Amino acid sequence: MKKIVYIIVLIAFLSYILIFPAEAVSAAAVGLNLWFEKMLPTLLPFAILSYILIHSGILDSFAQALHCLLKHVFPVSSAGIYPLVAGLLFGFPMGSKITADLVSAGKMTKDEGQRLFCVCNNISPMFIASFILNDCLGRPDLRVATYLILYTPPLALYMALNRNRSFCPPKAPALSLKSKKTTSMSFQIIDAGIMNGFETLAKLGGYIIIFAILAQMSMLLPVPSQIGKCLIIGFTEITNGISYTARQGMEFQIAYPLMVAYTAFGGLSGFAQTASMVKEAGFSMAPYFLIKIFQTISAVALALLFLC
Repeated sequence: MKKIVYIIVLIAFLSYILIFPAEAVSAAAVGLNLWFEKMLPTLLPFAILSYILIHSGILDSFAQALHCLLKHVFPVSSAGIYPLVAGLLFGFPMGSKITADLVSAGKMTKDEGQRLFCVCNNISPMFIASFILNDCLGRPDLRVATYLILYTPPLALYMALNRNRSFCPPKAPALSLKSKKTTSMSFQIIDAGIMNGFETLAKLGGYIIIFAILAQMSMLLPVPSQIGKCLIIGFTEITNGISYTARQGMEFQIAYPLMVAYTAFGGLSGFAQTASMVKEAGFSMAPYFLIKIFQTISAVALALLFLC
């Protein structure tokens, strides 16, 4: 069944490119511009730096010191502090990538990584403030409220589910020796970090282009409801969905919850990108999907409550 669905999607994708080449090229150009102008300059330096910090061991002592302050508030190990903070500050998909890198490097257990990446992989505050609130809605005054609406539900759920858990470092004899060998900076680590960063961003660029075309394809669906078409496009790829919703001239009381829903879920594009980032760590995507559903429903409910 799964294979049949893939074949149908691929045939539809190829047919659209052949029948509507101009629209497909335009959608691909939009996705490529988004990647080149927004994601590449924002995420590439951070992806390189993140790899260097993790594999050089420089981060370990700082994370342990910060963990002493936060362990009584948030149930996470010292290694989990970094993806938690970075995921909230720099946003999707760096939270999932950093968590997977820590598990692959042997600095975090797979069990903790599985639970943590589900809540630290959210859209960045910069994207929310600049693109959604300022450019599309013209309401920069709603930054704090929107941050609370989007970030509180997953963090609260994580704290509720893990408040009685104890977090221990991975138990592997070779890890301590490996850690000692990688506590100094070297050009080998820097070179590997640069290549890893470019590989990561190249993958993201490919997914963005593919789902930008899929979002354009979804506009051809015979959906009579304006809100229904916005939901289809927005849950396919959030940037196109937010832009399309903003162009419809809807009332703010309708447009704002819709955009909050897309942002909380992250889109199918975001789901595919995240799966690519955590593939080597062996994380299951089912819990991630369920938490995103919970986050979407909670965020929309809080947005409607806020508007009331």
